[in-house]
Amino acid sequence: MATVSMRSQASDLSTELEERRVEVSQVQLGMYVCRLDRPWEETPFALQGLQVASNDDITTLQSLCEFVYIDMHRALQRSALVLQRTELSANRFTQTMRHPDDVSLTDELPGAQTAMQNASAIVEELFKGITSGRELSVAQVESAVRPLVASVLRNPDAFLWVESLRGHDSYSYRHAISASALAAVFGRHMGFAENTIVSLAAGGLLMDVGKRRLPQALLQYEGMLAPDEVDLLRTHVAHSLDIVASAGITDQDVVDIVRSHHERYDGSGYPDQLIDTAIPLGGRMLGIIDAYDAMISPRPYRAAISRYQAMRQLYAARDTMFPGELVDQFQACMGVYPTGSLVELNSGQVAMVTAQNPSRRLRPQVIILSTPSRQPAATFRILDLKDQDERKPPLDIARTLAAGGYDIRAVESFLGQS
Repeated sequence: MATVSMRSQASDLSTELEERRVEVSQVQLGMYVCRLDRPWEETPFALQGLQVASNDDITTLQSLCEFVYIDMHRALQRSALVLQRTELSANRFTQTMRHPDDVSLTDELPGAQTAMQNASAIVEELFKGITSGRELSVAQVESAVRPLVASVLRNPDAFLWVESLRGHDSYSYRHAISASALAAVFGRHMGFAENTIVSLAAGGLLMDVGKRRLPQALLQYEGMLAPDEVDLLRTHVAHSLDIVASAGITDQDVVDIVRSHHERYDGSGYPDQLIDTAIPLGGRMLGIIDAYDAMISPRPYRAAISRYQAMRQLYAARDTMFPGELVDQFQACMGVYPTGSLVELNSGQVAMVTAQNPSRRLRPQVIILSTPSRQPAATFRILDLKDQDERKPPLDIARTLAAGGYDIRAVESFLGQS
């Protein structure tokens, strides 16, 4: 942003397959790994394959596998992520950093709750002010975003879990905070520096702020919009840009996100029908996040779907609506069963995912919410599905549940005791 520390510093992939088995010691940057000598779920990589884009990818493969299978056709092409890093050589997105969990899940929960409450209060005040004609406050945006980012950097699962329990705010408030948090989590996963992550989170918070200038009846309409109503709805991008500019925000990453998060990889988006890497990287990332959060949120005109189903829909839209490489990275970031997912175990018990196990992505950490007959559990207990008593039948995730599939309000009392 202009007056604060958020100011910026200065190929189509074919689906044709030609496999070759190679020893892991022969893996090189740019290769596309389509199969491993072990199940994908036993690795920290995305389930659908890996474009080797860093030495860390090679090191991880060498620690897990003896041999892999390379798609020779895709290996001849540079990955979208490598291209992005070349194109953005003068941009902060080129920085890669490791962000280990500095704090345990339970230790970070109070900090995550405080950051969430702070962001909720500020966003509500900001949005009401804009609706009444006041200018956006840069200082308030900073005050909302920085504690959120700090919590995500310490332990992303804690904030995502706390955020998933919110169900009383309006969609516009909740979506702004969710997009901000998911942008911070995604930026952390991509290895960006903290100030870059702050810009991503600020962009997520503000990307739809222009909707506060549109008729609420239009935003809440339950049927199919007429063409002129669609055109009116799409003017929120211009309104958002005007609000951001009037506040003196010139951080290019924030402006790019506000302008381009509705653009689509195949040119079908708006307002400029940009294609592929003509869409700024921040816009590509927030486009994925915007779609994901919209799908898992109940709306007046449709029910929410589960986080797992939303991930499947994103994957189905890779290399059409969204760049496939970034979809894969987002899936690797969030996990097979993203934190906050409601799931049913093979025992019949309902549980909520509280943390990821990168090495065993089908076995996250969960909190048990019910008995096998779906009665509320007398006490909550956290169970790591990766580490179970081998003398007992293992508990596994049988299916996922959409938001609203089980009453989770009682979990808030558990968090209050943490």
